[in-house]
Amino acid sequence: MIIVPVKEGENIERALKKFKRKFEKTGVVKELRRRQAFNKPSVVKREQKIHAIYVQKLQMTEE
Repeated sequence: MIIVPVKEGENIERALKKFKRKFEKTGVVKELRRRQAFNKPSVVKREQKIHAIYVQKLQMTEE
């Protein structure tokens, strides 16, 4: 459960922004979307490998 303490006199939009930030950090929506469709383990491994190659290339060009 997400709890956002609201101080007296604090703007409601600011409190809503805090709530949205906390909710985004929990990763609920991301997990829900991931579970909506089944991915074969081989496909997941391939995607992870492609992502690792991409990150490695970014690090190489950065140096």
